[in-house]
Amino acid sequence: MTTDRRPETEDRPPSTLLELVRHYSPSGQESEAVEYLIRRMEELGFGEAYRDEAGNAVGVMGDGPRQLILLGHIDTVPGKIPVRISPPPGEEGEKMLHGRGTVDAKGPLAAFVDAVAAVSPVEGWQLVVIGAVDEERHSAGARHIVNQAQYQPDFAIIGEPSRWNRITLGYKGSARAKISVQRAKEHAAAQNPSASEVAVEVWNRIRGWAEEGNQGKKRVFEQVSPSLRGFSSTRDDFEERAILEIGVRLPLALDPSEWYEQLHTLAAPENVEKTGFPIPAYKAQRNTPLVRAFLGAIRAEGQRPGFVVKTGTADLNIVAPVWGCPAVAYGPGDSSLDHTPKEHISLAEYQKAVHVLVRVIKTLTERVRSCESGS
Repeated sequence: MTTDRRPETEDRPPSTLLELVRHYSPSGQESEAVEYLIRRMEELGFGEAYRDEAGNAVGVMGDGPRQLILLGHIDTVPGKIPVRISPPPGEEGEKMLHGRGTVDAKGPLAAFVDAVAAVSPVEGWQLVVIGAVDEERHSAGARHIVNQAQYQPDFAIIGEPSRWNRITLGYKGSARAKISVQRAKEHAAAQNPSASEVAVEVWNRIRGWAEEGNQGKKRVFEQVSPSLRGFSSTRDDFEERAILEIGVRLPLALDPSEWYEQLHTLAAPENVEKTGFPIPAYKAQRNTPLVRAFLGAIRAEGQRPGFVVKTGTADLNIVAPVWGCPAVAYGPGDSSLDHTPKEHISLAEYQKAVHVLVRVIKTLTERVRSCESGS
């Protein structure tokens, strides 16, 4: 099969990125994008490229005993955005690619593929790129990967936008719950609170507890951040009900199990039901070979590197604690554009990120080989 290696210019943007974005893939509808990415990795010389049991796109370069995993996600939030480049070819100005997923997170995933292809096979290493499905919902792709015995990485890079010159060290945890309130139906003139009124009181207690606990914690990353995701009420001839849907972003200091215990206390005697998949917060160490490789690569590209921690949750939270290896999140793109109708990415920034990733991969693999040879 002929590998597509024609030079990419302003009038011909990076093929992997452009075509991946053209394959619209909201969560649950990733199949066509997965098939494209598999074909693209085959074209670029990956030794293996296939769809796994969960529907993830997997590409493997090399067959050594050591592993570097670059895990991105191929799904997006819903909302199709016409794919276009601005300014149009021939006009001056920084070129931007518009489209759903350019930032979150097909930009980082495509950069992984292009960087590994540029490095080619490295003796002693497997370079594994994974385009995981369902990250925007329940992270079914990452939950499948983390339980597979063939993945025992020495290093892991998770594809999320952080700007090309920044490294994301951590994300807050998350948890969800449903609180149900039931009351016997009474006359409107009765003095007892209605189910809806009780539900509002419960929410106010939750919010008040969080506000009190957050006092003195200036960084949002250190705060408990509950949110009211939904409220509904119903009634029949004999009973009225109210349901609160509660979400929370959790700091490192509060595990989901501890949060649920506190929620039961705050909501008592009402019924509390866990929903979704609770995820603990995660923060990587700064002084690891992986972080040092990124710092050196960003400096080599002419920029001062920075560190970021984020208030959302990512697949990094799921895989890093299980794999136990150095892990960070990295990728081009402005994360403030995530999920918005204005989502777009700078093509120059994308290319910078690819260059950084190439340097990182070479640094990590060469350093380990040098240590093993004793040089």
